[in-house]
Amino acid sequence: MNITTQDRDILRELAGRMAEIGALPVQQEKIGMWTALNGLKPVRPMVMVDNIPWHEMDVDGELALQTEDEFCRYFETKLRRTLYAWKHMRVDMVVEPVIHVPKAIRGLTYGEQPNPTSGVLGLGVIENTIAIDASNTIVAHQYIDQLTTEEDAGRIVNPTVELDEERTALAEATAHEIFDGVIDIEMQGYFMAFSAWDDILRWRGAQQMLLDLADKPELMHRIMSRYTDARLSMLDQFEEQGLVGPIRAPTSTFNQRVIPCSPGYSDELPADGFDPASPRALDTWTHGAAQIFDGVSPSMHQEFELDYANRWYSRFGLVYYGCCDELHNKIDLIRQIPNLRKISMSPTSDVEVGAEKIGGDFVFSHKPNPAVFVTDNWEPDAVERDIRETVNVCARYGCSVEFVMKDISTVQYKPQRLWDWANMAMKAAGGEYV
Repeated sequence: MNITTQDRDILRELAGRMAEIGALPVQQEKIGMWTALNGLKPVRPMVMVDNIPWHEMDVDGELALQTEDEFCRYFETKLRRTLYAWKHMRVDMVVEPVIHVPKAIRGLTYGEQPNPTSGVLGLGVIENTIAIDASNTIVAHQYIDQLTTEEDAGRIVNPTVELDEERTALAEATAHEIFDGVIDIEMQGYFMAFSAWDDILRWRGAQQMLLDLADKPELMHRIMSRYTDARLSMLDQFEEQGLVGPIRAPTSTFNQRVIPCSPGYSDELPADGFDPASPRALDTWTHGAAQIFDGVSPSMHQEFELDYANRWYSRFGLVYYGCCDELHNKIDLIRQIPNLRKISMSPTSDVEVGAEKIGGDFVFSHKPNPAVFVTDNWEPDAVERDIRETVNVCARYGCSVEFVMKDISTVQYKPQRLWDWANMAMKAAGGEYV
């Protein structure tokens, strides 16, 4: 890569600002608080913001990219977003004084997680889409069914994944060329999650998939069995090649920095026998969900989801389960997941029921409703009241609780609303900015 002096200077200036923030004592304080929460011994409720509509958030050009090289723009985007979040909506985020460079893996798109859209498991996605806002990556999807017979399930193949040593070495060398003397560099593997039904939905469409759970159970078992075997094969290859991550050595103040939506700092990971050169699934968190099963019975949820997914979860050190589905009436079911530690409580979940059933056994990961940003009239008092009520309910049942505002498709191009939410949430959770 031929990085221009201008691109290098831009990145070094941004990285220097992040390094200064990352060296602040508050970062270690927050790491300790997240570790306590994830260990079910919380100091207080914790707050995060994720899935931000960045195309609506720019203020005074804070997010405008200035570098020209694609490699540089990848890191500039991450640096500018981190600095922006720290300035406007830092909540309980942790800024690490380090640049994480993802390892390049053949068959996967650089910098992204494994997913079915790229055809890694043998199938791409055939769909029609409709966009409301051309600047927004969130669009409506109509998926075309590709798995209508049990024979079709055989099209889901075990992937072949391998480290691209040349590209990885080039990325590492270039990152050092840019950032040395300003901020540390670390090469990172990939976070491994398991959301089978999100993926299968993209190959089939929601309606037909749900109908076939009742009408063609043999077909659905065949699809899920083939999918699970393929993903476990991928996991085996990741472990064999030291690609599982992101993780750092146990002697560091950081270990796994992020699971979906919230930091994964834990004094329980990595597991005994950890080798930084060959991290295992056992050393890390994983995440899983079956959002489309929101209206599926507990027995069907067990039969078509957990009987397969638990094979995946049993391989990992800690598990975070759920996303945008209501789980308050399925706590007794999902508490059987191996190594479960966090349970997602969607905006429509019953907080009282969920908190009572979770108790002190898991982290209650509450997802406030992002629809508050879409209303014509911004009502901050109602937003703060909702958070305080949830804090009180969780305290009554001894729940460790985190608030994660996520899936924010729009703030109506009024980013100040999200800034206000961050301030109110921190206040309601008993936190303050330092």
